[in-house]
Amino acid sequence: MDSSAFASFKPFLSLVDAQILEQLGGVSPKPEDTLVAAARHLVLGAGKRARPMLMKIFGDTLGVKQDSLVDCAVAAELIHGASLLHDDVVDNGMWRRGRPTVNARWGNIVAVMGGDLLLSGSLLRLSKFDPRIAQFALSVVAEMTRSAIDEVQARGNLDLPLSGLKAIGEGKTGSLFGFCGIAAALIAGDEEAVRRFDAFGRRIGVAFQMADDIRDISGTDEGKPQYADLQSRTPNLPVLLAVQRDASVKKRIADAWGWSALTQDKVKELGTAVLVTGALDDATVLMNQEIDAAVEALGPYAQRESGANLVMWARTIAQGIALKGAA
Repeated sequence: MDSSAFASFKPFLSLVDAQILEQLGGVSPKPEDTLVAAARHLVLGAGKRARPMLMKIFGDTLGVKQDSLVDCAVAAELIHGASLLHDDVVDNGMWRRGRPTVNARWGNIVAVMGGDLLLSGSLLRLSKFDPRIAQFALSVVAEMTRSAIDEVQARGNLDLPLSGLKAIGEGKTGSLFGFCGIAAALIAGDEEAVRRFDAFGRRIGVAFQMADDIRDISGTDEGKPQYADLQSRTPNLPVLLAVQRDASVKKRIADAWGWSALTQDKVKELGTAVLVTGALDDATVLMNQEIDAAVEALGPYAQRESGANLVMWARTIAQGIALKGAA
């Protein structure tokens, strides 16, 4: 999918952005509404709107009218925004998309409550649109929450199996991508598409998390510092692959993580050690395997014109994240 193909999404994304803006106070929000200001800081900032874009392609594949997808696309983006606000609190993140995080600017309480505001708004919107889709969204929020806790509990664990890491990625990211497909399929009344689109979204979500892990070590995310996962003792994909390759690297990381604080020089040293093992190449291979598995999950839908766009979207966005930055 080339740049001209991405340009074709602009009318739909403009509708989504307009609805998000309206939900968050419009063009003249109340200056005293701190939660809305915090939510706007994140949601109206830079971002590729990957989930609304994916929703549109799913809908096109099934012949769903554009207007029927807007509410679901807005809800998906609000759920995503809420998860980012909560994640930054959990991770004590200070930068996102090249700007200070909400918790860095307003504090943890505002970030958490701002995330709750986005969640409630998304679910209320869906309940008015289609209760079935709202129920799926609720289950996705629950799954994302459990996976976020699993990720926290995995910190410091260099023996975390790759299957466990993939399960976290599926829950945190893949479940919401799958929801985009489920929503479009429910609107179209296509039960087979519900299953296949969900499977596609979940595998692509794992690939996205792998791409995010790759850029953490490669330093290709201009919006966040390199080696942030090593700093927070989060065993991402390249780190796990590196310690499997080289026992001495595992010992160095384990010893460093055993201390109460990590200096920037130490983190850089550990990151360099991970890079030297060649783990990034292995991680890229695994990411592309997940994309291939997602394409296979589409089955006959991949042969449709817009189904082919799903394939191109997956490869372009996921691989682009690994090279450049966030969606």
